Amino acid sequence: MPVFDSHTHLDAMAERAGQQPDGQFVTATMHAARSVGVVRAVTVGDSVASSRWCVLAANTHPDVYAAVAVHPTEITGITDDDYVELERLARDPRVVAVGETGLDYYWDRTEPSAQQEQFRRHIDLAKRVGKPLMIHDREAHQDVLRILRADGAPERVVFHAFSGDASMAAECAAAGYLLSFPGVVTFRNAPALRAAAAVVPLDQLLVETDAPFLTPHPYRGRPNAPRLLPITVRGLASATGSDVDELCAAIAATGRRFFGFPEDA
Repeated sequence: MPVFDSHTHLDAMAERAGQQPDGQFVTATMHAARSVGVVRAVTVGDSVASSRWCVLAANTHPDVYAAVAVHPTEITGITDDDYVELERLARDPRVVAVGETGLDYYWDRTEPSAQQEQFRRHIDLAKRVGKPLMIHDREAHQDVLRILRADGAPERVVFHAFSGDASMAAECAAAGYLLSFPGVVTFRNAPALRAAAAVVPLDQLLVETDAPFLTPHPYRGRPNAPRLLPITVRGLASATGSDVDELCAAIAATGRRFFGFPEDA
C-alpha cells in the first residue's frame, strides 16, 4: 500500500551526508523512497532560506511538497520582511503547511517568551493563507496547547513528531488535531508513545521520518531517510492494533483531505 512521509528535511539530509542539496540528490532520495511504496514527501523548512529551498524542490519534483516556517530555535533576528517572504512562499500552490513552528524548551537557544511571540505570528500566518499549521512541540506541551486555545487554532493542525502522553493525545484528538508519529514509536524504551498512538483514531494519524533525524529501530543512530518510513508504519500499526494496509489506506485518505494530495498512482 502506498504511503507518504508527512515531515522530512531533504536539505538537511543532503548536508548530513556531505552532499549538495540539489535536484539530483532529491531525485535519488525519492526514487529510493518510491521503491518501497513511499510515493511522496513533505520537505519542511526551518528558516527562511530553508523554506525557500523547500519550495523550489517542491516545484521541480512532482513527488515533493513543501512546508515553510522558522523553527522556534532559529527565530533570532527574524524580521517583518522575513514574514513578508514567508507569506509569499506559503501561498505557493506546492506548499501544503505552515511549519514547522511552535515551542522548544529542550534546547536553550531562544527565550520561551520570544518563541511564543513567533509561534503566534505563525498561527496568524496559517490562518491568513488557509494552510494547515505544522507544530514542533518539545517539552512545551502545556504552553503549546494554551496558545492554541487562546489564539484560536487554524482549521487544520498537525503535531509533528508527537511526543506527548496518552492524555495529551486524547486531548489533541478531541480538538480535531492530527498527530504524526516518527521512528521513536519503534524504540524499545518508548512504551508511553505507543500508548499515546493507541488512543488516536486512525483518521487522525500521520507518519513521518523527520529525516535525517529520529531514525527507527533497528537503524537508530544512523541518518534517517524516507525509504525507511515503512519500518515506522509497521511500528505504528502494531501500536494501534491495526492492519498495515488499513493504516496506510487511512493515512492516504487523510493526506488527500488534509493536504490536498491527489490519488496515489
